[in-house]
Amino acid sequence: MISAISHVLRLGRAAFIVAREGTFAIVDPEEPLPPPLKALLRLARLIERRDQTAGPRLARALTRLGPTYVKLGQVLATRPDVVGVAMARDLEQLQDRLPAFSQAEAEATVAASLERPLAQAFASFGPAVAAASIAQVHRAEVERDGVRRPVAVKVLRPNVAARFRRDLGSLMFAARTAEAWSSEARRLRSIEIVETLSRSVAMEMDLRLEAAALSEMAENTRDDPDFAVPAVDWDRTSHHVLTLEWVEGIALSDRAGLEAAGVDLPGLGRKVIQSFLRHALRDGLFHADMHPGNLFVDPQGRLVAVDFGIMGRLGMKERRFLAEILLGFITRDYRRVAEVHFEAGYVPAHHSIENFAQAIRAIGEPIHNRRADEISMARLLTLLLEVTGLFDMRTRPELILLQKTMVVVEGVARSFDPRLDIWKTADPVVRAWIERNLGPVGRVEGAVSGVGQLAKLLATAPAIAARASSLLEQLDAATRDGLVLAPETVAAIGRAEGHGNRWQTRALWVIALTFLGILWKLS
Repeated sequence: MISAISHVLRLGRAAFIVAREGTFAIVDPEEPLPPPLKALLRLARLIERRDQTAGPRLARALTRLGPTYVKLGQVLATRPDVVGVAMARDLEQLQDRLPAFSQAEAEATVAASLERPLAQAFASFGPAVAAASIAQVHRAEVERDGVRRPVAVKVLRPNVAARFRRDLGSLMFAARTAEAWSSEARRLRSIEIVETLSRSVAMEMDLRLEAAALSEMAENTRDDPDFAVPAVDWDRTSHHVLTLEWVEGIALSDRAGLEAAGVDLPGLGRKVIQSFLRHALRDGLFHADMHPGNLFVDPQGRLVAVDFGIMGRLGMKERRFLAEILLGFITRDYRRVAEVHFEAGYVPAHHSIENFAQAIRAIGEPIHNRRADEISMARLLTLLLEVTGLFDMRTRPELILLQKTMVVVEGVARSFDPRLDIWKTADPVVRAWIERNLGPVGRVEGAVSGVGQLAKLLATAPAIAARASSLLEQLDAATRDGLVLAPETVAAIGRAEGHGNRWQTRALWVIALTFLGILWKLS
């Protein structure tokens, strides 16, 4: 009960700040809403700050609420299917930047995590050069063979895990309560959103996992002439510390610096698009936070990515889906685009392929009446996801993250060349993948892989048969003799259920009374 009250108080404070920043002003007053919700919206409008400026209101509110809510906003920004396009664009403005914690705390964290004095690990350890909600980055030096080399050291914030655990507990409490009482909350999958946030934060707070993702991408891209990632220093990496090769280059956010260095900006835009598509299609692993601050151009002219806290993965089915729908739109083969959706199992078989192809044609044909620089691949995928909703296509989180990343990547590319032909730029990468994986060579490899899987299945057949025989014997015994529970087991189940129901009822009353008190105070 005490836990429920603390959750409600924290959530009440969050709701007040969200309302105070004028977030609910984006709700259309003419939109049909239940009377209780209309009353709450009117109350929220009464407490808005009158001196606020227009712009990303929800982003401002979440920034005020702290690191957990900033991360929540970043997760929601990748789900326009849940929060709507307008709110997703608002949340794109979130800047995960916070004041740095003290140098002494950072040095103590590094020494404790690496289990050695700081002076033994690093020849020098400078002040923070960037700080975010979960960690901050320091420039340091390591000495090898008498030569000092610069490195970037990422250090987790002290006590950040406890802060996130507390806030995530309150958000999960809110999600479960909402889904218990609201069908709309169940439709929006509130619990799933919080669980996604929890998984994301858990992975970001173990810097060894980020190092592993970076290492995997380094292996995937080691032969790419125009893309690189910094090397991991595993000897100086742990749960709370990540040490990387220092990137010497110009950030893509520094346009003046790029121009002064004579970088081919249109070529850089093409490089961003093709690198992203190559990683998504060829490797099935892509950097899912490719904003200009995370991308650099090194002295060799290569694109260098940093900050691998958010990664996207695509299985072979999703990669084939992406390649074939892009090629289908390039060649205007709408029937094939429709067939790919059905083959992947994304659209239920009871729908008509012909009707689905007709809906896709409505998206594709207007593209071919416009100049190449007016066509947005990201916008196309957004419209495609909207149309598939009419045909009962279930949301695919990996495709939503892919689409969201493509929006960012395309925006970066067009900022360097507003007349960039996205389709011509993507065409060689898409065609090369299709020829390699869906052509004769790919079919032969698929057949060999299928034979291997069949051999594995045949090798396990005796064990499967033995387990099946044992299961049938157990079922026969249960059918013949019945399932018997000991009296003490039945009594224990009854006591536990009664105890749980009593506490659930008390908690719900406390929640209701607390909300009434908050509303009375606000009024």
